[in-house]
Amino acid sequence: MSGIFAALCLAAVLVLLVAEARENAGLRWLAKPAASLGFIAVALSEGALHGGAFGTLILAALVFCAFGDVLLIPRNDRWFLAGMGAFAIGHGVYIAAFLANAPQIKPLVFVAAIVMSVVALFVLRTLWGKLGSMKAPVTSYVAIISVMVVASFAASPAQGGYVWILIAGATGFAASDIAVARDQFVSRNFLNRLWGLPLYYGSQLLLASSV
Repeated sequence: MSGIFAALCLAAVLVLLVAEARENAGLRWLAKPAASLGFIAVALSEGALHGGAFGTLILAALVFCAFGDVLLIPRNDRWFLAGMGAFAIGHGVYIAAFLANAPQIKPLVFVAAIVMSVVALFVLRTLWGKLGSMKAPVTSYVAIISVMVVASFAASPAQGGYVWILIAGATGFAASDIAVARDQFVSRNFLNRLWGLPLYYGSQLLLASSV
């Protein structure tokens, strides 16, 4: 059943890309929530509600991210800020999920922390002159998503042995946010959404399947 929901999610993403290419707001309002409901349905069909604290937290994070997806549909700063807030909460809940079952602080965790610090500083340096009044919220957002990626490397193998899925999902999620930032602050361009949206939804599907 989860495979069917994943396929429906990806089909909705294809429709969403068509909507973005054509700047069709009505189709965007149909396709984007449908795609987001798809990854929630995958988590539910995989037994998120019966997977203990880890499964429940992953499901909650997906729900917050789905709210964020909807809030980003309108193209204005107020809605964008609200969407960032929803995603930030989602990242925080992902962190809690990754650390729920005896996290392992391995050398790779410290490597990930160093790499993410460098990436975060580079992204902020690149965007800084274009952020205006959004400097504080964007800085906070970059910090929390960086912590989320690092936390995925500390997740315990006890979580279904799917640690690589958590790492791939968290890393892909963070990378997809670069496309969002470029589209919002640098240049509104369909190419940003062309690679960012499939990467985002693919990453959420990975996280949803980890429960």
